[in-house]
Amino acid sequence: MRHVSLIRAAGLLLSVSMAVPVAAQQPAASSPPAAQPPAPRITLVDAKRAVDAAEAEAVKNNWKLAFVITDAEGTPIYVRRMDGVPTRNYDIAMRKTLTAIKSGMHTVEYAAALQAGKIQPIENAVTFDGGLLLRREGAVIGAFSASGARGVEDAQAVKAGMAAIGLQP
Repeated sequence: MRHVSLIRAAGLLLSVSMAVPVAAQQPAASSPPAAQPPAPRITLVDAKRAVDAAEAEAVKNNWKLAFVITDAEGTPIYVRRMDGVPTRNYDIAMRKTLTAIKSGMHTVEYAAALQAGKIQPIENAVTFDGGLLLRREGAVIGAFSASGARGVEDAQAVKAGMAAIGLQP
């Protein structure tokens, strides 16, 4: 008797489940996620324009500089070494951008924080002025550095380049 009632109950469940519309059995289709606007970044066109302006500032002041602009991960986008600039200045400029990217601050700020004991040293970092983060809409989009003059002069050239593409230090 009990076996017969279980069979009847199973049959009843089967007939009810078949009566439910197919659409009700399937999960509701979710709408695709809203497209995220692309993350701000530095373009090659902007990088060239920034370095052109930085080089103009260097020429005006009779400085011979190497320039590096990287993306937010520290990969070089644009590099320029003016005539007569030693290779080591490129190496220093590259280290300035990496210091800025890894520390999340301009190299002069990194130097101050390191001197004050507020942060741990970063391997291969430099403490010279002239390596600045590039920010757009509050996001870090890269770093820009110069090397070959005094640190403050390197920074002056970089700031001129940043201004040419509408960025502030």
